[in-house]
Amino acid sequence: MNYKSTNNKSEIVNFDQAVVKGLADDKGLFFPLEIPRLPDSFFENLKTMKLSEIAFQFLKPYVGNVLTEKEIADILNDALNFEIPLVKVAENVYSLELFHGPTHAFKDVGARVMARFLAKFSGKNKKVTVLVATSGDTGSAVASGFLDVEGVEVVVLYPKGMVSTIQEKQFTTLGKNITALEISGTFDDCQRMVKEAFMDKELSEKMNLSSANSINVARFLPQAVYYFYAFAQLKDTHKPVVFSVPSGNYGNLTAGLFAKQSGLPIDKFIASSNINNVVPKYIETGNFEPTASVQTISNAMDVGNPSNFARILEIYNHSWSEITKNIEAYTFSDHDTRKTMREVFEENNYILDPHGAVAYCGLRTYMQKHDVVGIFLETAHPAKFFETVEESIPIKVKIPDNLQESLKREKLSIQMNNSFDELKHFLLNTFVNSELTKV
Repeated sequence: MNYKSTNNKSEIVNFDQAVVKGLADDKGLFFPLEIPRLPDSFFENLKTMKLSEIAFQFLKPYVGNVLTEKEIADILNDALNFEIPLVKVAENVYSLELFHGPTHAFKDVGARVMARFLAKFSGKNKKVTVLVATSGDTGSAVASGFLDVEGVEVVVLYPKGMVSTIQEKQFTTLGKNITALEISGTFDDCQRMVKEAFMDKELSEKMNLSSANSINVARFLPQAVYYFYAFAQLKDTHKPVVFSVPSGNYGNLTAGLFAKQSGLPIDKFIASSNINNVVPKYIETGNFEPTASVQTISNAMDVGNPSNFARILEIYNHSWSEITKNIEAYTFSDHDTRKTMREVFEENNYILDPHGAVAYCGLRTYMQKHDVVGIFLETAHPAKFFETVEESIPIKVKIPDNLQESLKREKLSIQMNNSFDELKHFLLNTFVNSELTKV
């Protein structure tokens, strides 16, 4: 499989080049030249397949011949060694619990797979420095996935005061090959600084930079797998099946669209947004107008200029009418989110995290007018936001042991302004000049 840029001004590359580069030279996102449709036999056997087996069948065409089938299978068996259960919450309403991995967030799927691909490919190149912007869970999942991986340094940029306490502790307390930069600004500032680093000529000449955000094909493509796995666990699919996706940078929704393009019979996607509603406004008006992000209690979705929207446009050839046939979009406030957490606990004894609550809001809104089976993505363990969740429900949230341990560790972060020049100076002095001094 080869990959082009969504800006169509860069050279065609294969999978390993796309993974290592992260972002195309023309600032576009890599996009496969085709989205293969899976054979009927795959869907006939879906209910009998393990998560890693589904992942192998889906990802094999995208990896192509840069790795052997055994190498791909070994990576996926090692990375996807946890469950993703589909849990019934109410009649025809299911939660796809994506928080059973090591960092208790959906990003464990993409981050762990990507880390293993990049570790394999970095052996063919000089030392790789992974730059990643996080609004919360990406930082912990990427840090965990790459911790102690030989030949890879990870630099996590995150907005000061805008991630939960547990999220911050998960990636700022590891040390070793993980460096946390606490940026005075928003997630959009962090994302902008990372993109500027990729485009900087001096950095590209002196460093081998890669990204672990969902702009990287090896991060978002594996996320398509759990849509198939959700179908595999459904007992009754006589009604149309819809997915409500809590949406910020839109990598998760993009992955779901890839699953649908591959043949999975998803009737509709609901893009459930907090008040950072650039895409819902596009769905309503046809105009895409990025804005500055606004802080909410569903912080991982606080994105004012979602990168993966470029891929959604590419899937549907920039056709607003085709996009709106496949995606419905809604916007919800923090008040809506808190109210839903409380109501779902009272009515169904189910604890939502703030992001899953936004997704539940979107699904409930859609199901008021449509007779469907609805699946919402519960993207993080409620314990990661226990302060917020406990304000809405009458019980304490049980915190898993490994999250308890992270709270006890000392925070190690470097404070920085939202200036690319500061980031560039740091990268050169830390990873280039210091190495030259050693020599």
